[in-house]
Amino acid sequence: MTSILTNTAAIAALSTLRSINSDMETTQNRISSGYRIETAADNAAYWSIATTMRSDNKALSTVQDALGLGAATTDVAYTALENSINVVDEIKAKITAASEPGVDKSKIQKEITQLQNQLISISKSASFSGQNWVYHTASAGAGTQAIVGSFNRDGSGNVSLTTLTYDTNNSSLIQVDSAGAYVTSVGKGLLSSHIEYTNATGSTATSSFSVLTLDVSSDDLTAALKAVDKVLQDMTDAAADVGAINSRIDLQTNFVADLMDSFTKGVGKLVDADMNEESTRLKALQTQQQLGIQSLSIANSNSQNILSLFR
Repeated sequence: MTSILTNTAAIAALSTLRSINSDMETTQNRISSGYRIETAADNAAYWSIATTMRSDNKALSTVQDALGLGAATTDVAYTALENSINVVDEIKAKITAASEPGVDKSKIQKEITQLQNQLISISKSASFSGQNWVYHTASAGAGTQAIVGSFNRDGSGNVSLTTLTYDTNNSSLIQVDSAGAYVTSVGKGLLSSHIEYTNATGSTATSSFSVLTLDVSSDDLTAALKAVDKVLQDMTDAAADVGAINSRIDLQTNFVADLMDSFTKGVGKLVDADMNEESTRLKALQTQQQLGIQSLSIANSNSQNILSLFR
């Protein structure tokens, strides 16, 4: 049946053209944005996962910054320990020289005093962003320092942080009280506290001096030599501990960087558009659109043919 009121062919052609135009709009949006899934309306499940992972990636970026800060702090502490070991080694050599008969101990002590002042300078200077792991005061005492190492999300969606901890009592070189005086208790600063060492008889003894208050003019040189050597061993152990935590930070930094890359790739696989596929689809839709327009034109021209029946 042919009707001038209802053009069935035109309706069908128009419906097809609307569908093609809608698909073209979707494809063009994907090409312009680069996303296959840009909003929750595109795919709620994938959009939700991608949004969460992007948020976690931002948190990991902050963790990376924290690890960089921690690495800088441990680097400074290690540098201070390494340089202090060299200075204490010089003091040990001066004590050995002072033990020789006929030497002027007062002159050697002047050299030691300069070395002691250098140790104080090194310790006070070893601060990064307000943190000093080798010099401690009554208000900024030694204790456990935590470095944020990772951001975690478990299967239930609960989040947590992994921290790398280090007890700065192990690396403390100088500790002073509220009055600015050295804390002399054994273990309260490797350079400023009295020293527990093994004496000539094999017994444990405690010195009446520290590395910073040592005076070869008056102190027992045998005891001083053994005590300073013990401090050198302890400082070497402390430097090894700081070096170990520094190495751990480097490993964690590399891991976090790789993890962020994996998250980015995973999100990309979920929501990124395949530009090769989308460009091919656009070309096909453009062809379909042209054919649809032509089909609609033909359908609309059918009603004009009815006029010929009345001639």
